[in-house]
Amino acid sequence: MSQIKTIQEPARETPVRMEVDILVVGGGPAGIIAAEAAASDGLKVALIDNRSFVGGNMTIGLPVLGFLGQKGNQIIKGLPQKFIDQLKAVGAASEHRPCPLHMSLTLVEPEAVKNVGLEVLQEAGVKVLLYVFAAGVVMDNDELKGVIIESKSGREIILAKTVIDCTGDADIAFKAGVPCEQGNDVGGVQPPTLMFCMSGVDTEKLRMSIAEEPRTYLTDFIPAEYFGQNNQFIVVGLRSLMEKARGNGYALPVERTILITGLREGEVWVNMSRINGVDGTNPESLTHGEVEGRKQVEEIQRYLTEYVPGFERSYFTKMAPFLGIRETRRIVGEYVMTADDILSCKRFEDAVAVASYPLDIHHPEGGGCTLTWCGDSYDIPYRSLVPLGVKNLLVAGRSISTTHEAMSAIRVMAPCMAMGEAAGRAAKLAVRHGVTPGDVDVNELRADLRSSGAYLYEEELV
Repeated sequence: MSQIKTIQEPARETPVRMEVDILVVGGGPAGIIAAEAAASDGLKVALIDNRSFVGGNMTIGLPVLGFLGQKGNQIIKGLPQKFIDQLKAVGAASEHRPCPLHMSLTLVEPEAVKNVGLEVLQEAGVKVLLYVFAAGVVMDNDELKGVIIESKSGREIILAKTVIDCTGDADIAFKAGVPCEQGNDVGGVQPPTLMFCMSGVDTEKLRMSIAEEPRTYLTDFIPAEYFGQNNQFIVVGLRSLMEKARGNGYALPVERTILITGLREGEVWVNMSRINGVDGTNPESLTHGEVEGRKQVEEIQRYLTEYVPGFERSYFTKMAPFLGIRETRRIVGEYVMTADDILSCKRFEDAVAVASYPLDIHHPEGGGCTLTWCGDSYDIPYRSLVPLGVKNLLVAGRSISTTHEAMSAIRVMAPCMAMGEAAGRAAKLAVRHGVTPGDVDVNELRADLRSSGAYLYEEELV
């Protein structure tokens, strides 16, 4: 193996752009809610993101999964629900629609998410800084003191008493020296998808073709009657049509057709590209994913217009602004959630969120996917948000402390938003009491969550 060439950079004095109580890195679903929660009683809070907008994976055409549990009850409330309500107020979100496959789906309008997300942060008094990359960390032994940023202004520092890593990739935790893991036993990660949108779709024709002819249009796990009762829906299946297309020479990267109707008439988002082997922490690998994803989208469009009822006169309108990454790094925290915790519906004394989404593993190789349900819901413990080895840091979102299998369940957006609220409120308590996040009184945190309307399992027992 050849040695990597290195160059010694000269030492420099780096200016401090700002000092805050709490810094949230990453403006996706977890980050927006974390910052709003952290700023709820007047602390100085900042949020940074490397893009020109906030909203993360909520802006790429995906529905929000997981607000409802496997028993049909709503298990994620509090600030995440408030955010959906704010989207609804401008006609940019649906109700939480029960789904036999995904528990529930909540349709959102991607562009509106960007606007409402910024409004939420500004109303909460959060200082938002876009177009900046988190390039490094400021450490004092095992204490995280701040984050080094890079932008067109150069290299600067934001100092913070507590940092919340909502990057989805554990970027800050990794740079700070927190032990991290990635992938399964051999390093394989779930492949990403490049979402795209088709307009001019006759969704009624699509819906009724599935509802009335279930044997022809095979749909995985979802009863055909479901499609006869909903104007907005998700399709997962159509394997028989895909087999016919493959027999005629089409190269399709997945085993199932996955379609999500939009809020606008005739609009359908397509979740069918799959680029195996992409490392979401490597820019060369991500670039390959974008290039290959765009090639796959062209073939998928041809398949849809030629074979799927309702797409005959459809046309391409827009591509997601970035790859939808399912899995990268996971921190090793004070507790590592496992698949058994999820499948046994485990309860924790330090639970700060409840989730119900199944184990949902898109296989690192091939085009298949495996789902396993627990029958109810399970807790997410606070200790899984607290990393080992570094103080003054919390992690929220898909990169919390889990195994590869458990991550496949907690990674969807509604649980990530709930984790964001827990992390934000924990950071606030840590600063107020002058303690590290690992020393926060969990009972006080849980009481704060309940008082804000968040759902914790004990409420069912009252």
